[in-house]
Amino acid sequence: MENKSHEEELKKEARLAVRLALENNATICKVVNGLMEKLHAKDRSLLEWEQKYHDVSATVRQLTDEKAKLCEEYTKEIRKAYLKNIKLNQDVECQKKELEQKTRELDECKAQNQLERTNLMNEIEVNTIKNSSLQLDTFEQQRADENVMKLAEDLKRQKEELHNRIIKLEMQLDAKQALELEIEQMRGTLNVMKHMGDDGDSEVLIKVEKVLEDMREKEEELEDLESLNQTLLVRELKRNDELVDARKELINGLKEISTRDHIRVKRMGVLDSRPFHAAMKRKYNEEEAEERASDLCSLWEEYLKDPDWHPFRVVKVEGKDKQVIKEEDEKLRGLRNEMGDEVYQSAAAALVEINENNPSGGYGTSELWNYDEGRKATLQEGVRSLLKQWNIVKRQRGVTLRE
Repeated sequence: MENKSHEEELKKEARLAVRLALENNATICKVVNGLMEKLHAKDRSLLEWEQKYHDVSATVRQLTDEKAKLCEEYTKEIRKAYLKNIKLNQDVECQKKELEQKTRELDECKAQNQLERTNLMNEIEVNTIKNSSLQLDTFEQQRADENVMKLAEDLKRQKEELHNRIIKLEMQLDAKQALELEIEQMRGTLNVMKHMGDDGDSEVLIKVEKVLEDMREKEEELEDLESLNQTLLVRELKRNDELVDARKELINGLKEISTRDHIRVKRMGVLDSRPFHAAMKRKYNEEEAEERASDLCSLWEEYLKDPDWHPFRVVKVEGKDKQVIKEEDEKLRGLRNEMGDEVYQSAAAALVEINENNPSGGYGTSELWNYDEGRKATLQEGVRSLLKQWNIVKRQRGVTLRE
């Protein structure tokens, strides 16, 4: 009995132990599961911190690199500033030496000027004694003045002779034409008389001989007149060449003189750029307008130099042929439509001047010009202007040219 009860107690204790073990296992599993969840949470947190660590490390490396670059650039700038400072010090030192040298030179110049002033005073005293040499210089100036006046008188005389020869040639041409007409009339009369003389009329034959003799005299007179005309023509061409050469020399002389007189040398066929600049300024700002205007002027200067471009047509003016601008020309029409009338008139004026003064070359030529009247100046006007400038120079030198 006792064994049986003892076995039952053991069984109870065993069942209790099993139940307690099961309960302990459940509790342990629950605790383990909780710990695992905490462990997983810690792992996730650790991963986040690791990511933050990597991000911070990358930022630190980037900042470190930037700091190194800044330090390097700073070092370079410091070195450049140091070298620049050294160069500035050297420049200042050089300028200081130059200033000292110039100061010494200035002192030397002052001493030299004082010496030259003394020498000049001595020369003035010597020149006061040598007034005769000054009188000789005045005589030479008077001779030069007389030469200029003589040139003016020669040009005036040549012009008058040219005018008289033209009148004489016109009269001789009229006489020649009248003489030729008279000879033709004599020939007609002679033919009629020859037919009449065939009938044996002696009086008619005498008249025929008379007409033949008169006709031979007229023909000889005509030959003499033609020979005289030829001689005068050769002389005329020579005189014209001399006048052309004189005009060229006058132009070359006036080129060297800066004057505001209304008779001046003008470069014919030169494009006036002012309308181009004004037109461009209405479309663009100052800088761009200047550049575009310069480019357009250069382009049209090349057009003007092109000998193959001849935008002119011939019209009758008072019975004479005259070349005028062909306004329908493609280039000119395009310029007027794009830039306006003022720019077109500038290009057209240059074209007309080139066509009138140098139609084959395409380049501008220098011409004596009367700016008050807008025309070519005569040779006489040019000489008067030259004499006027000569007198101004003489007055400035204390000698007035007697007109």
